[in-house]
Parts: sequence; structure tokens; C-alpha cells
Amino acid sequence: MNFLLLAVDQQTPYSYLPVALQVLVAIGFVVVMMIVTHLLGPKRRTTDKLINFESGIPSVGNARQPMAIKYFLVAILFVLFDVEVIFFYPYAINFRELGTEGFFAVLMFVAFFLCGFIYIVKKGALDWED
Repeated sequence: MNFLLLAVDQQTPYSYLPVALQVLVAIGFVVVMMIVTHLLGPKRRTTDKLINFESGIPSVGNARQPMAIKYFLVAILFVLFDVEVIFFYPYAINFRELGTEGFFAVLMFVAFFLCGFIYIVKKGALDWED
């Protein structure tokens, strides 16, 4: 009886089979859809279709103009804080098993998160006026 319990608790390569199958199905779906749309899609190449077009606004001027660094800083900060929020997902799934120790770990994480945000605000990284 104990042997059966140990065999169930152990992580084996077969434990990851559902995840591997899901990844393979997802990649296969993307590849098949790209091939099918390439083969079945229309192939009319006109000058209107080959013009760069973004957000419904026609392109004006040179695309190589310098941009303010503030735009890139805000974009990078958004990605940084957005990725940090993703770490709340494992806690939300396992919050009962983690108990108070896990709760205090998440509180520390939020505290570090807020310290970083306060530092960014104090440094003026989000101020747009020069």
C-alpha cells in the first residue's frame, strides 16, 4: 500500500505528458492555420495593399525620427510591472495550501512592488513635462 502512495507522489516524465501534448497541439494549430491561410488566401498585390498602413492613419514623414525616451521608459515600466503581477497567479491557485506563511510572502512581494513603484514616482520617471 505504501509503495502505491509513493508511486503516485513521485514526479515522472509521464506527469508532464498532458502539458507536452497541449504545447504540441497549440504549435501544430498555429502552423496549420498559417499554412492554410497562405494557401487559400487571396493573392492580389496592388499598390494600395503594399502601402504601409497603421491604425487607420496614413503614414506621414520619415519613420526614423527620434522619439522621446519617456515613451520607451513608460513602456518598459509597464511591461516590468505587468510581469510582476503575473506572479500573483500561483498564489491565487494555491492560497489555501500556502496558509499564513504564503500570505506573508505575498505581502512582502507587494511591499517590494510598492517600494519600486514609489521609487519610480519619486525619480520622476512618469512625469511627461520637461
